[in-house]
Amino acid sequence: MGHVFTYNDARKYENQLKNKRHMAKVEQENWLMLKMLEPMKGEAVLDIGCGTGQGLLSLLDAGLQVTGIDPSSYMLDLAVKNIQNRADLHRCYAEELPFDDNSFNYSCIINTLEFVENPEKTLEEAFRVTKDRVFIGILNRYSGRTCRLRFKSMFINCIYRNARFFSIWELKKMVFSLMGDVPVSWKTVYQIPKPPGKFFKRFNRWNIMYKYPFGAFTGMTVVLMPRFKTRPLRLECPAEPAGARITSLARNNSEH
Repeated sequence: MGHVFTYNDARKYENQLKNKRHMAKVEQENWLMLKMLEPMKGEAVLDIGCGTGQGLLSLLDAGLQVTGIDPSSYMLDLAVKNIQNRADLHRCYAEELPFDDNSFNYSCIINTLEFVENPEKTLEEAFRVTKDRVFIGILNRYSGRTCRLRFKSMFINCIYRNARFFSIWELKKMVFSLMGDVPVSWKTVYQIPKPPGKFFKRFNRWNIMYKYPFGAFTGMTVVLMPRFKTRPLRLECPAEPAGARITSLARNNSEH
C-alpha cells in the first residue's frame, strides 16, 4: 500500500489551498490538463487520486461527466464538501479500479503516481478503463522545485517524505513498456519560480517554454490505440471411427 493521506495530511493540504501562490499553481496545472486532454463536453472522465476535488471542479466546469477515486476517506470528505453531489466519488486504490474496461473516455492522474505503491499497475489500470486519452501530471524529478521538496523532507516530516518522483523519460519508458509505441506528448509549466501574476501566467503559457524539460510540473497525454490479438481458429470435426474407415476401404477394393 502506498501513502494514504491521513486526517492531518488532508487538513494541511486544504490549508495550502488558501495560499494564493499555491492556488495559482493548482489552477495552472488544471489549465494544462484541459489544454492537453482536449475533452469533448458530455463525455466521461475519471480522476484517479482526486484528493480534495480541485481537479474535479475544473473537469465539471468543462462540462464533463466526472467520476473520482481516492484511497483516503479524509480527502474524499473534503471533495464532497467542495463539489457537493456533482460527481460520483469512490474510495479505492489506483491499482485496483472497480470499473469495466473502456468505461471512460478520459482519465487523469495528477500528483498521484508519486504516492502509490505500484506506479506501473496504476498506469495499467488507467489505460484499461479508458478509451481515448489519459493525462498524467507529475512533479518533475529534476526540477528545482522538486529538489527543494526532497531536501526539505529530509529534515521536516511532510507528505513528500513518502513521495517517489519521476522524470519525463522515466514516465515515457513506463508508458511504452505497457502500451507499445502509442502517441505521447508532454509539456511543462513553472519553468522558473515567480510569484503569481498576469505576466507569470503568460510566461508559462508561451509555446517555446512548454518543451523546457526541467519545469516543475510535467503534463503528459497518452493517446490510446486499439490493439487486437489474433489466434488460429480452432475447427472441431467429429473423428471417424477407425474400424469404419477400414471397412469402407475393403468394400471399395472388392468392388474393383
